[in-house]
Amino acid sequence: MKIGRRTVNLSNTDKVLFPDDGLTKGDLVEYYETVGPHMTPYLRGRPLSLERYPDGIDAQQIFHQNAPQYFPDWIETAPMDRVDGSGQVSHAIARDTATLVYLANQACITPHSWLSRADRPDNPDQLIFDLDPPDGFEAARRGALDLRALLDDLGLPTVVKTTGGKGLHVHVPLDRTADFDTVRAFARDVAGVLVARDPKHYTIEQRKAARKGRLYLDIMRNAYGQTAVPPYAVRARPGAPVATPLDWSELDDPKLRTDHHTLRTVPHRLDHDGDPWPRLRGRSLTKPRKRLEQAA
Repeated sequence: MKIGRRTVNLSNTDKVLFPDDGLTKGDLVEYYETVGPHMTPYLRGRPLSLERYPDGIDAQQIFHQNAPQYFPDWIETAPMDRVDGSGQVSHAIARDTATLVYLANQACITPHSWLSRADRPDNPDQLIFDLDPPDGFEAARRGALDLRALLDDLGLPTVVKTTGGKGLHVHVPLDRTADFDTVRAFARDVAGVLVARDPKHYTIEQRKAARKGRLYLDIMRNAYGQTAVPPYAVRARPGAPVATPLDWSELDDPKLRTDHHTLRTVPHRLDHDGDPWPRLRGRSLTKPRKRLEQAA
């Protein structure tokens, strides 16, 4: 496949990766080729971990952090310090559509991206709240709207996406002046305020047994070396759901579910409506932290 200046040699494109849906590796390649121009702006400069299923989603998962040596030299890589300080890992970075297609041909169904970029790995340019509902989607919908209202009061813009799993991700763009410890502490305090306002519906308890039917406000991804599913990534689940950016108004749709958008539907959605996320300027947490102290 010729993509820009790159040529990607494809193999076994008729290999079925999603048995219940009849979706093949060729379908995955075609999907990432189509969404690449919309997806790569969210990935450039970010170290990736690769979730691969060479024999389909019902078979063994391979999770790569280190980019294999057989990757072509035109795929960008970045040596990043391990979380435990025991050396470095060379992570792949998807700076163009050709890289996404190459990874799809390696049966990488889901690339997972860092919340920081390789040039300043200790300073994230986004904060993510992972809303994990106990059951159903309504709890995630309510939580996202309540969280957005609180962050609006703090002067922080937000965007929201489905995860392709159970819940929603609420993103806050940052200006990379704060380190991960500062960002994570801020996220924890924001979640704490939401829990204090509505302890019946929200919790920050990590243990499932302690949540007692409440929405879990997960802030644990906001740390060095942690990853999140990026916009437009396919998930290794029946139906091939996609982590899909939403306009906030779409949460009013009673038909919306977190697996509503799939590998089959997202290309048409992008072709018809484009990417709904605005290009937001990264914000400092200095003033929002002061406002949060007052709110607390």
